Amino acid sequence: MLREDGRGDRVVSAPWATRSAVLGSNGMAATSHPLASQVAIDILKQGGSAVDAAIAANAAIGLMEPTGNGIGGDLFAIVWDPKTEKLYGLNGSGRSPKGQTLAQLKAKIGDVSEIPNWGSAPVTVPGTVDAWYELHAKFGSLEMSDNLQPAIDYANQGFPVTEVVSYYMGIYQERYQRLHKEGEIEEIDNYKATYLVDGEYIKEGQIFKNPDLANTLSKIAKGGRDAFYLGDIADTMDAYFKRIGGALRKEDFASHTSTWIEPVSVNYRGYDVWELPPNGQGIAALQMLNILEGYDLKEMGHNSADYLHVMTEAKKLAFEDRARFYADPDYYDIPLEGLLSKDYAEKRRQLIDMNKAANKVEHGDPKLIDGDTIYLTVADKNGMMVSLIQSNYRGMGTGLVADDLGFIFQNRGAQYSLTEGHPNVYAPGKRPFHTIIPAFLTKDGQPLMSFGLMGGAMQPQGHVQMVANIIDFGMGVQQSGDAARYHHRGSTEPTWQERMQDGGVLELESGVNADVVLELQKRGHKVDITSGPFGGYQAIWRDPETGVYYGASEMRKDGMAIGY
Repeated sequence: MLREDGRGDRVVSAPWATRSAVLGSNGMAATSHPLASQVAIDILKQGGSAVDAAIAANAAIGLMEPTGNGIGGDLFAIVWDPKTEKLYGLNGSGRSPKGQTLAQLKAKIGDVSEIPNWGSAPVTVPGTVDAWYELHAKFGSLEMSDNLQPAIDYANQGFPVTEVVSYYMGIYQERYQRLHKEGEIEEIDNYKATYLVDGEYIKEGQIFKNPDLANTLSKIAKGGRDAFYLGDIADTMDAYFKRIGGALRKEDFASHTSTWIEPVSVNYRGYDVWELPPNGQGIAALQMLNILEGYDLKEMGHNSADYLHVMTEAKKLAFEDRARFYADPDYYDIPLEGLLSKDYAEKRRQLIDMNKAANKVEHGDPKLIDGDTIYLTVADKNGMMVSLIQSNYRGMGTGLVADDLGFIFQNRGAQYSLTEGHPNVYAPGKRPFHTIIPAFLTKDGQPLMSFGLMGGAMQPQGHVQMVANIIDFGMGVQQSGDAARYHHRGSTEPTWQERMQDGGVLELESGVNADVVLELQKRGHKVDITSGPFGGYQAIWRDPETGVYYGASEMRKDGMAIGY
């Protein structure tokens, strides 16, 4: 069932396997884990709001999918509030240790060009728990203890591990043990005690319990966010980092706050596409859409050589700006208006050669113009829609688990630059560049779709592909997610190392035709046919006339959309 201009239905035959969307009129949840989706629906049926259900699902996924998220990570969200008929954005990202300078950090990590991904060096304050309570204070209906109870019960009683989670747990067991032997992770005994059973990673279908996490969540449910940031949980974290030589201290946790922010948008062919402003990378998707609006993508054809060429070249241009300008706005005056202007997009578009892939591009000058992660989405019977993304950054995170707390700390600090003078350079108490981005689509001031596609640098590229699939090619929410994707890697990084000099690599799924691959190679693209990484997508579409929800879930992962 596909939408055209937000109204009416039409059927389009898909050249690839696709399933139908899930429909519901009272509520919808789409997450990367079936049990978490069911948890969200149960909360909605108890009278909870979409925010209540999203928090409950997020807590459950932190337990059930620790390979991508947990309360040791950060959270971003966009909420459509039907009462005020507007979008609200929340930045729940944590900051670097206040007591550690750039010079001290460099002395700790030695003669390297980037902050390591593992161990205590990249740890920043986890922002998820505070973000839950901020969301709940503004939009919640149930008690927070009700929202956290399903995750607590599953942690105590156990649940069967899914296929994709087990696969990645095996990868991280090998990685953490190797990195610990090499001295990159200070200790992994707590990781082993929490996530290994009889010394081995948990297998598909195996019942897994995490009583330490159940105890931590129970303390949070009883004592609120202060139990985490001011109470004995904070004391435990403080003592742990002191013991292993980490820089975070209780003062860092005690001073943490989330930030309510205004989502930003561009209009793409009559639809408003919304993202959150930096320190995240969401506006890279908006910059790409502004550039792509100058092309007739529908005439080019989906996943044609021309389509994939302009998509890739637009990504290269946007990501060069991403590497140069995206940072914590408390430390850098981001030229946001210029980056998102149509005039700036026109100037950048002129740099694209339809016959040749660019090996190197430079960032623009927008001031001259006026002016591994999980994603979930929930909608309730009142029309509230939540777009929420949460992550430990690379995979399971640092490999560090504080004594008896049951969760891994994030490694988001690996995204700071070490180059003095760069907007994203490390500084005490600063938020790092972030990859995790929720998204939203509206038309004529009405909510249409809450969506996201997790996966590092894939996220802006994935958002753009979903928007183009739906708006330019008339696909429905599930068909859009099932369609073959591209992912370009090799652009200059926000760490200001790894500068693109050779055009990078264009990764394609096997659903792209062979003659398209040959044509792209003729234009100079380095093409790799691969199984990933192509991210994890969830979406909910709301019919503007009937209010019926259409839910979609990623076929490449374990997840599920459930409606009622």
